[in-house]
Amino acid sequence: MGSLAQVTVLRIMPMSVNPLLGAIEAPPIAEAATWVSSTPRNRELINLCQAVPSYPPSPLLQDHLAEAVKQPGTGLYTDIAGLSELRRTLAASIAEDYRGDIGEFEVLISAGCNQAYCLVMLALAGNGDNVILPAPYYFNHQMWLAMLGIEVRCISAFNGAGTIPDAREAAAQIDDRTRAIVLVSPNNPTGAIFPSDAIAEFFELAKQKSIALVLDETYKDFRLRPEPPHGLFQRADWRDTFVQLYSFSKSYALAGYRVGSVIAGQALIAEIEKIMDCISISAARISQYGALFALQSLDSWKREKHRLMAERLHSLRTAFDRPRLKYELVSSGAYFAYVRHPFENMTAKAVAQRLAKEHDILCLPGSMFGPGQERYLRLAFANVEAQVMSEVVDRLEECQ
Repeated sequence: MGSLAQVTVLRIMPMSVNPLLGAIEAPPIAEAATWVSSTPRNRELINLCQAVPSYPPSPLLQDHLAEAVKQPGTGLYTDIAGLSELRRTLAASIAEDYRGDIGEFEVLISAGCNQAYCLVMLALAGNGDNVILPAPYYFNHQMWLAMLGIEVRCISAFNGAGTIPDAREAAAQIDDRTRAIVLVSPNNPTGAIFPSDAIAEFFELAKQKSIALVLDETYKDFRLRPEPPHGLFQRADWRDTFVQLYSFSKSYALAGYRVGSVIAGQALIAEIEKIMDCISISAARISQYGALFALQSLDSWKREKHRLMAERLHSLRTAFDRPRLKYELVSSGAYFAYVRHPFENMTAKAVAQRLAKEHDILCLPGSMFGPGQERYLRLAFANVEAQVMSEVVDRLEECQ
């Protein structure tokens, strides 16, 4: 009995990970946060990294949710596609805004607009298919397609008309495995608002090729002109081709509540419901209560915030109007500015890291938004007050 007990050493092998995931870079905003997490600074950081409102939800909405959470049914699921009253109210709201025709059963409520996009792409395309994205694109759109093994076919958003993609370039990319064209207007990352006739051209192309036109209109409520952004909902045949994505996050400062929507023909909504049931069953009921209250009661509050953002945009554009400034404001609108930096021999990421660590500005490099973007930076200017815009440009001038 004097022998030593045998010790068994278990060598734990790492589990395998989907190689499609392993090939994708870390989430850009989380990565950018690491650039400043341990950097000592003598002045306050100006955070232009993530597009979230700098103000809380309306006090009326906060009070409404405080009461709603006490109701016994608040902890229950809703129907997969969302609360009937919310779907009906949103359909009426969008139809009025766009002077179009939308019904309750053509609306699905999602847990944010990112989820809305993921649901739609999973319903439309699969491994080996391809989807057309204008570059610069919203990075989460590309990431999700890569996770599914869907090829991204880029077209340029830069042409003689500015930061507007051309449907003719998209036409040259379409083959028998193309399933959709995705547009974002007002655009993330450039802030550009696509003209209604350009959107109509993409619709006609998608209709001709029997593919979907998916339009992310998260920032539609921050457009500068009141007329409808496009006339697609006025067409009798929109349901065969068009899919709209929307978010309550920016318009009503509900980013953390995660509530958005898909508007599409009933046949596609029925397929998306199958996916939604497997992912989250439904968007959170409390979030849907908030969205419904916002649509019914917060029009004046939303208009006030629209004016606030317009003031910030004006202040930013004014601040960039300096004769010695080597940064070029290429495009701006809604929540974003897209800026050409002056360093020919530095990557966009190196420039962004230098600004973060040495000049106390946190922004994202254009390289996070697709190919051909090394000379650009994205500024999510809606995060800061109008009076700070001059300081933003002061710090850029320090680094040129």
